[in-house]
Amino acid sequence: MTRERFLVVVDDDAVFAASLKRSFERRGYEVEVAATPDDLAALLARRTPGYAVVDLKLATSSGLACVRTLHAHDPATLIVVLTGFASIATAVEAIKLGACHYLAKPSNTDDIEAAFSKAEGDVRVPLTERPTSIKTLEWEHIHEVLVETEFNISEAARRLGMHRRTLARKLEKRQVK
Repeated sequence: MTRERFLVVVDDDAVFAASLKRSFERRGYEVEVAATPDDLAALLARRTPGYAVVDLKLATSSGLACVRTLHAHDPATLIVVLTGFASIATAVEAIKLGACHYLAKPSNTDDIEAAFSKAEGDVRVPLTERPTSIKTLEWEHIHEVLVETEFNISEAARRLGMHRRTLARKLEKRQVK
């Protein structure tokens, strides 16, 4: 296989990662899975992927660190970030760190492959006139603080001035899977 068809999936959900792996292999990709940043570093010591799919929230760390690692290893790698915790703040950070696209779960192989082909961006995307609601602003601020605290719920709650359980409940209500 050529490097261009080599894809790495960085996700700590073994079932989802295996499903994504099988689906991309059926499309002619060679796929390896890394569950942690350390697994990714070991993989990058051996090979350089042409593509990467990175989950934003890993068990012990943020997928944003993996995006930074992948981009530093090879800026030509096309990186798509998947998340069940979509927010403008994390999308902006992912793009700044080197991702070419950012998708909210649930996303399938078609969505991810389409995102790889949209790495250049599209200036024809229509602008919306819809103002942002207070709830959306609150949600964005919460996720911005979560990114700053590397998804540490207790520290994020402290910085937001709310009880940890209140923050956890808010996250459960708005979680996208």
